[in-house]
Amino acid sequence: MNFEYTILDFIRNNLTSPFMDGLMKSISFLGNAGWIWIVLGVVLAIVPRTRKTGFCVCCALIFSLVLCNLTLKPLIARVRPYELIEGIELIIAAPSDHSFPSGHTSASFAGAVAIFLNEKKLGVPAIILATLIAFSRLYLYVHFPTDVLGGMILGSICAVLGYYIVKKTKLNTL
Repeated sequence: MNFEYTILDFIRNNLTSPFMDGLMKSISFLGNAGWIWIVLGVVLAIVPRTRKTGFCVCCALIFSLVLCNLTLKPLIARVRPYELIEGIELIIAAPSDHSFPSGHTSASFAGAVAIFLNEKKLGVPAIILATLIAFSRLYLYVHFPTDVLGGMILGSICAVLGYYIVKKTKLNTL
């Protein structure tokens, strides 16, 4: 875990500024409860041309919620990095759940990869946004790098599952 603090401390000591603080707080906010991905999934599901993509996003987000927030976080119960180091002042409200895996990252990669699997042109900016949300969690010192990596992997798996479920069911033809 020492290498993880090395990464977090590098970010904190070399990349922080009032501008970056505001930017990272705003980017992280987009991932709160996965709301940006939920909105995108619903909007995509409403538009006939992107309906399948929207269903994939919604399906992937449900998998992410169940696997990440309802199963793995309580089961693993990893303490957050700021709770283990004295003197760390957060610039956001302290999260109340466990650290591994990152729920913001899992939902973001579930949504973004689901979009990418269906719509490459929309998927690239979605993956960029998901990556920014994931980085914001490190910047804000609320997740270890392995929490974010775990969220990226889990979210991507959820997206692939969502993609194949929509592809193999009648959701694909609505």
